[in-house]
Amino acid sequence: MPEASTERDRLTVPQGLAALSLDALASVAYGPEAIVLVLAAAGTTGLDYTLPVTLAIVLLLAALTFSYRQVIAAFPNGGGAYAVAKAHLGRRVSLVAAASLIIDYVLNVAVSVSAGVAALTSAFPSLYADRVVICVVVLALITGVNLYGVAESAKILILPTVVFVVAIFTVILAGLLRSEPVVQPTHPGAATETVGVLLLLKAFASGCAALTGVEAIANAVPTFRTPREKRAQRTEIALGALLGSMLIGLSLLIGHFHVAPNPTKTVLAQLTEAALGHNAGFYIVQFTTMALLALAANTSFGGMPVLTSLLARDHHVPHVFALRADRQVYRHGVLVLAGAALVLLIGAQGNTQALVPVFAIGVFIGFTISQIGMVRHWRLERGPGWHGRAVLNGVGALLTAAATAIELIAKFREGGWLVFLAVALLVTLFESIHRSYARIGLALHVGEVPGPPQQLHSLVVVPVGSVNRLTQEALGTALSLGDEVRAVSVAHTEDTDGPSAEQIQQAWIQWHPQVPLTVLTSASRSLTRPIVDYLRELAATEQHDRLVVLIPETQLPHPWQRLLQNQRGVLLDRAIRRHTNAVICRLRFRLDIPPRHPAPTGMR
Repeated sequence: MPEASTERDRLTVPQGLAALSLDALASVAYGPEAIVLVLAAAGTTGLDYTLPVTLAIVLLLAALTFSYRQVIAAFPNGGGAYAVAKAHLGRRVSLVAAASLIIDYVLNVAVSVSAGVAALTSAFPSLYADRVVICVVVLALITGVNLYGVAESAKILILPTVVFVVAIFTVILAGLLRSEPVVQPTHPGAATETVGVLLLLKAFASGCAALTGVEAIANAVPTFRTPREKRAQRTEIALGALLGSMLIGLSLLIGHFHVAPNPTKTVLAQLTEAALGHNAGFYIVQFTTMALLALAANTSFGGMPVLTSLLARDHHVPHVFALRADRQVYRHGVLVLAGAALVLLIGAQGNTQALVPVFAIGVFIGFTISQIGMVRHWRLERGPGWHGRAVLNGVGALLTAAATAIELIAKFREGGWLVFLAVALLVTLFESIHRSYARIGLALHVGEVPGPPQQLHSLVVVPVGSVNRLTQEALGTALSLGDEVRAVSVAHTEDTDGPSAEQIQQAWIQWHPQVPLTVLTSASRSLTRPIVDYLRELAATEQHDRLVVLIPETQLPHPWQRLLQNQRGVLLDRAIRRHTNAVICRLRFRLDIPPRHPAPTGMR
């Protein structure tokens, strides 16, 4: 593929924001609300701490943004926390980071799709009964767009991303300029708790759900256009600035209008009504939010396939995950991500709240590992200004570790233990695959210089059914491959409709291909057992170095025509591999079928 064409299939900065940042940007729809839900237990006094808690989260966001900016420069091949841990914390820790990120990517797709569909069913309650079907349709559409190409999907997502960002800032500015709300929001009720450190930490941990997706850009650096590192770094900074500004602006608005949780209306919806009124602007914000929540799944589709491709190159997942399709798409990673999310959506019946308890735990494990790894990175490199960078990452590591601990403790009984189990299972799977590849490498003597190739005496056996063009092509190919060629056919003695052994021999003698034919007889209609027994006998009695079986098959031009084939080649292949040591070659002869055959004489 030409280099220019390859570059066109990669991401620019705006496309990177659209393809890889929707998870983080759309989280402003539920991040501030998560803080308010916790602080509202302390009444009006508790809600007064919304801005300080948000500022702490934005401080963590800034640390993560600059940290991942450095990760991009230090690890331009992508991988984020996995690449950092692999380089500085060891293989096992890197696998824990990779497993936690994969879990978060899958959960992000399921949560984003179900949350977007929940917004739709809130606007149109009659669709609630069909929410699972709608979730599956939305997931299929997003998957199809990503299979078409990363850059193509990003182009589609740029417009709704811009509309969403503009809508949120419009709400913030319009609200801050008003002295009184257009529509009165829900105000806090009586306090049931006092403001304490534990309440503030819980609010902080809940609000940190807004930070999921910050690492996706560092994981997907190879998907950017040249210069990849610079474009990815600019995208990371733009994401941090936009997300931080929206979080602070919305928290100011919450304090300005004294907004409390409402069971039937989101905090963002209340803020929009208070700032703009219940009009066309309100519906634009709601529908844009709904679309962005559904499309936020695209962040995972941009990050996880690249991560699995790196795992494949390190022999921790099947190598097929490192293969790219024509449009620079890691197709197998996309399909596995979609399949895992589909299982979660169906299992949770499209209910977002059934998935939220374990959401964000995985990504904070990755955050902490990445920060600790970068501290070690700076200590080893000791370049100019390394002390300040190490301190920045160290502070980030302490903050993310604290948030991780709080997340795990608060959500352990709600399903957080499942994350531990899933991480353990994934790491075990990675290790098992790695050991399998290591054993395969030893068997192939990978890394060693082999001796000179030796010419061996080969006996090629060709299973044939009748005398036709496919038989001709198969014998011609076999004669070019081996020193000796034999044909073998099976006649069924109980089959009165089929040719007998004598008829098969007579047709062969009449054709006279200069290749001996052995006709095996079978009392049953089995094809594989007589040929397997024949090959075993040849292996035991004949003098040859290698026994090769050439299985001829026709390749028909249209998929529907392939349904007409009897699949005897597949059955033979399976039986011969299972019961003999013969080398198998599958000859697929392309058959061009004329569109119409003239009717035979006398049939018109």
